[in-house]
Amino acid sequence: MSQLQSKPFTGYEKFVIFILAITQFTVVLDFMVMAPLGDLLLKNLSIDAKNFGIVVSAYAFSAGISGLLTAGFADKFDRKKLLLFFYIGFIVGTLFCGLANSYLTLVLARIVTGLFGGVIGSISMAIITDIFSLQQRGRVMGFVQMGFGASQVLGIPIGLYIANKWMWEAPFFMIVALSILIAIIIATGLKPVVEHLKEQSDKNAILHLWHTLKNKEYRIGFWSITTLSIGGFMMMPFGTIFAVNNLGVHPDQLPILFMVSGISSLILMPFIGKLSDRVSKFKLFTFASIWLMLVCIVYTNLAQIPLWLVITTNILMMIGIMSRMVPSSALNSAVPDSKDRGAYMSITSSLQQISGGIAAAVAGMIVYQEHENSPLINYDIVSYVLSGVTIISILLMSRVNLLIKKRSI
Repeated sequence: MSQLQSKPFTGYEKFVIFILAITQFTVVLDFMVMAPLGDLLLKNLSIDAKNFGIVVSAYAFSAGISGLLTAGFADKFDRKKLLLFFYIGFIVGTLFCGLANSYLTLVLARIVTGLFGGVIGSISMAIITDIFSLQQRGRVMGFVQMGFGASQVLGIPIGLYIANKWMWEAPFFMIVALSILIAIIIATGLKPVVEHLKEQSDKNAILHLWHTLKNKEYRIGFWSITTLSIGGFMMMPFGTIFAVNNLGVHPDQLPILFMVSGISSLILMPFIGKLSDRVSKFKLFTFASIWLMLVCIVYTNLAQIPLWLVITTNILMMIGIMSRMVPSSALNSAVPDSKDRGAYMSITSSLQQISGGIAAAVAGMIVYQEHENSPLINYDIVSYVLSGVTIISILLMSRVNLLIKKRSI
């Protein structure tokens, strides 16, 4: 192991990892909670599967547009100030979600939330890339993306519990309260992140965005992230609807399902992060992608099965998701130059969201229910489409890997 790999994190670096992880936790929770609330929303707001796909897509599309609009400015300011500005906007949008009382107002609230929340991940990635070396980033990504698992262990089960006991809006109010506390910690504890400003060119924001977009090497990364996101978003919005109506999971059992899956993520993430720094990131990504394709195809062809088998299959899917997420994020972070990092991360975030929105909308057109309590039909077709897109993402990620290898020679 190299010296950089074995170098321990400083106290402040640990704080940065922690604050970005809990920020990620709230943003991921806000997005992820829509899927487990899906069955409740379909029944309480009288919407169908297609319209639910639009609710999910509304966040993704607005986040994608926001990423493009802010990309040109992302390298012009202190990254701490950008993070705080967009996080406060995210809090306001989430509050609006809790106050929504119809399908239309919920869609509008998700648009507002996406405009701000969709940019936070790219700002966090830029901060990580500014502060930590490539040899450390697998570990950092592993810890920061534990927010994904933590949202399932704590946020989603608690959110589902209070939604079932009180009202579907309650989880959004819970996220708002927690996020206000985190915003205060960011404002008081995070140091300015301004090193990138020393390398600024004279290009204005629009030119900076254009030069980043037309860079041939960057476009390889853009395409790889696009296909990765399409595959990642297709099945997610309809997972709970499928579990309840096809697999026979009772709504009261959903918190257990998400909690166990989340715990497995929390256990896996640090291990995957360390593994990503020790072995080929691309080989790990490829293996995980093939694993995920196989598990998804099996899962979507299941009928009513015991809860323990549903949980086991979800854990196997989580292994594939986490093992793709960490190495792909680390590889993608090495593509841009320092002076373009904020713009590149904003564009990739935008592409992630737009691609995810398209994927959710397309999946919503593929699947359907005959009535609100009937099985979800054609979910297996979604897994076949996902598999085809995943194969393309492996090929594109191999080009990203070759690009990084050439630069290191």
